[in-house]
Amino acid sequence: MTTIRTERLSDIDAREALLDQAFGETRYRKSSERLREDRLPAEGLSFIAAEGKRVIGTARLWNIACGNGQSALLLGPVAVAEDCRSRGLGAAMVRRAIQTARKLGYAAIVLVGDPEYYSRFGFSGAKTSALWMPGPFERHRLLGRELKAGALDGARGMIGAVGRLEPKPDLAALVAQDRRATRMRQHGPRAA
Repeated sequence: MTTIRTERLSDIDAREALLDQAFGETRYRKSSERLREDRLPAEGLSFIAAEGKRVIGTARLWNIACGNGQSALLLGPVAVAEDCRSRGLGAAMVRRAIQTARKLGYAAIVLVGDPEYYSRFGFSGAKTSALWMPGPFERHRLLGRELKAGALDGARGMIGAVGRLEPKPDLAALVAQDRRATRMRQHGPRAA
């Protein structure tokens, strides 16, 4: 049985492996990735499709701002395991993401993707023509969907990341921890 649920910390390795399989190294070169770097996804808006314990799909939303300050979400990446495609899982995850974003009060979602695929969810380029990505992108693939009428009216300028920063490890604490572990290995528990 397939379920779509909120992503858990234990899903991270499987999600990353799935994204590597789906997009390869090119995923790190995309302009959308510039908006995700060093950021956490929008709270409560990371989804996993799973069969038992196996992660077979992922969809995440990220906080962004249009150049003139309008807040929105960035959808992506959306990926489904190769052996599970053509079962409607990608569409189900996109619908879940839209529904949850609306329920949480967000006003708009932007993405870079296939217009033919995403038009069925209400995405179009009608209000994104004055927006820019931080790097190369194909203009016809920059799409938006309003969750509240007028949310993208007048949207223009560079899209920027505004979400929560990913926590960085405390280097001094890691070095101290490594030194303690080294002393323990060399001298036993009393040396700590």
